[in-house]
Amino acid sequence: MINHCLAAEVVMKALAKKLGRDEEKWGLAGLLHDLDVEMVNADPKIHGLETARMLTEKGVDADVVDAIKMHNEEATGLERTTEFQHALACGETITGMIIATTLVYPDKKIANVKPKSVTKRMKQAAFAASVSRDKIRECEKIGIPLNEFAELSVEAMKTIADEIGL
Repeated sequence: MINHCLAAEVVMKALAKKLGRDEEKWGLAGLLHDLDVEMVNADPKIHGLETARMLTEKGVDADVVDAIKMHNEEATGLERTTEFQHALACGETITGMIIATTLVYPDKKIANVKPKSVTKRMKQAAFAASVSRDKIRECEKIGIPLNEFAELSVEAMKTIADEIGL
């Protein structure tokens, strides 16, 4: 879980940089988005809501809290509408596809992962089946084509390869 959150943080920072947004704020959303997963036993009906409550109590910016709450639409019953919400949803989700792709490489090193391999594997429904392709494709809702998003995300994750053991 820690590695996933670190990966989400670095992808969110890269997205913020590309879109001219606040890198620290977006990175914070990536880092903290799954803070309550273990507390709520990953229950999709409430995941994100406890994190939102805790962060609100700590005075975290409302838009960070909102993006975190909305990365799991099932808990809110609402649809994502803002750039930040879509960015966190796609940004944290693609990390799972990238990690799964990395782990099928013989050396299990992200340094050798090609963005095209990630997008190619997205077409294989059985590969990393729990990773939502629809959430990843939300990158297009923020103006970033899938191929470009995969490249940005892979390159971002390469910068923390040692830290996340890939």
